Amino acid sequence: MNRTTILAVFSLLILASCGGDKNKNNQSKKAEAKGGRVYGGCLRVSENESFQSLNPSSIVDVVSDFVATQIHSGLVKLNNGTLKVEPAIAEKWEIDPSGTKYTFHLRKGVTFQDNACFSGGTGREVKASDFKYSFELLCKNTPNNGAFSSTFKDRVKGANTYFDGKGELEGVKAIDDYTLEITLERPSTVFLQILAEALCSVVAKEAVEKYGEDIKVGAGAFIYDETYSTKDKIVLRKNTAYYGIDSLGNKLPFLDSVLICIIPSKDQELALFKDGKLDMITSLPSQSIKEMVETQIQDFQNEPPKYILDNAAEMITQYYTFNLTRPPFDNPKVRKAFNMAINRKRIVEDILNNQAFGPANYGFIPPTFSGYDNTKIKGYEYNVVEAKKLLAEAGYPNGRAFPPVKVILNSGGARYTNVVVEVQKQLLENLNINVDFEVIPRTQKLELEATGQTDISRDAWVADYPSPESFLSVFFGETVPKDLNQKSFPNSARYKNAQYDKYFIKGRDAINRDSSYLYFMKAEQILMNDAPIMALWYDGNYRLVRFGIQNVHTNAMRYRNFADAYIKEVKWKKAEAKDSAK
Repeated sequence: MNRTTILAVFSLLILASCGGDKNKNNQSKKAEAKGGRVYGGCLRVSENESFQSLNPSSIVDVVSDFVATQIHSGLVKLNNGTLKVEPAIAEKWEIDPSGTKYTFHLRKGVTFQDNACFSGGTGREVKASDFKYSFELLCKNTPNNGAFSSTFKDRVKGANTYFDGKGELEGVKAIDDYTLEITLERPSTVFLQILAEALCSVVAKEAVEKYGEDIKVGAGAFIYDETYSTKDKIVLRKNTAYYGIDSLGNKLPFLDSVLICIIPSKDQELALFKDGKLDMITSLPSQSIKEMVETQIQDFQNEPPKYILDNAAEMITQYYTFNLTRPPFDNPKVRKAFNMAINRKRIVEDILNNQAFGPANYGFIPPTFSGYDNTKIKGYEYNVVEAKKLLAEAGYPNGRAFPPVKVILNSGGARYTNVVVEVQKQLLENLNINVDFEVIPRTQKLELEATGQTDISRDAWVADYPSPESFLSVFFGETVPKDLNQKSFPNSARYKNAQYDKYFIKGRDAINRDSSYLYFMKAEQILMNDAPIMALWYDGNYRLVRFGIQNVHTNAMRYRNFADAYIKEVKWKKAEAKDSAK
């Protein structure tokens, strides 16, 4: 299928999913709301791969988290622009003087989305008992529960024993229909942020009993449309019974629908955006942006501009994970040699065309957390001489007798393939090691990683909540099962170090941010010294948005909640020609 045909097919999918052809600016007839905001319209965005699961406790990837954020809702949420915690189903809460007891007061009249799992197909009211049930699922030891270790484990009273099947989840109590009490083992500086994750959304017992883990019904602003969603697109339609109201008193959501097109190629995404078939695209190569700005400069200079371009550092680190359970990467000298043999600066400049915040020469945690100075972490500089020395000390002088190894990476992004080709080239040139690679679907990659069947795997960690703790929790040794046949996620390296765990716990349980960061930095340095990973670069993100798309903010977590997004009709006038001679 050629490029023109592909674009034509996607155009038809988009038009059909958004209710047919509207005018050239994707504007159907809209109703006015307070403050100049408007109701109606279809917001059209894209992803390179589809979601894996919309069951909150099973979410392990970014796309699933993004889609789940639209259809589910929890006690609290994050502000799209500031990432500060705001009320959601809980309209208010109190924390007792000890910092361990949280009392949430739920809004009355909040309902689950209409669905066949409910009596008569009508969604019933959300009660405090539903959150207790949902949090019990979050703490249940099931094969696909990837959320427990980063949410309630070691935090909520009784969570660990409940996970082990030895007791009740005593730290979660439904006091009455609209009052929920959560008791922690010790104070936490990030617990509210954790509760804002899609992982902690409320689910209905009726939905679980009818659909098992295939849950696509929640209490969020948009309803998953089973009829029109396909492997190529996800269609979300307005939940008219959504509880949300904006700051001006407008009932949310404003949009009629959200269309998420699954487009593997960035070139196709950009072409569809230029053709007016997408409203926003992210993670664009800087060279593509440069070419678009140069060839369509007037579209950026109109008053107002037709397109808005922004670029920001993100809470994302791209890295490779070593499997520490089998040779040759059970040897730290091999892992360090690989780290020193890679020229990260060349990867960022020549392969990524500077579409990154910078090479990851310091540590695992990106430089996006105020007060956390990652430049104090000693990472790995490019040093071929030292890399060769370490490899020889490990028993592989000049790469001799080095066993066959393979890098596993998921499909859905040409840049990752370009990077692994460069890594392959550098390892051959610098260490005389020939590393193979294979591109496979994300689901398959995650399964192979979790079950310890990889040598090296491409990974990226996106902050679940805006704290360095989210990154360091990946390598907490207590999450690694003793049995190698059991899945280990997110610590797929199966990294264990008692000193690392000690400082991680001290940072996690610290009573203030400054103390927390000091302990986290000690933990991160131990992590880098042991080198279970090869950090490559910290992500930055170019984003193109069509002017008129409102309340779709840029933030360092790529957190997007479209509940209060709306589309304003815009009339452009051409920018005045400038006399270059003046």
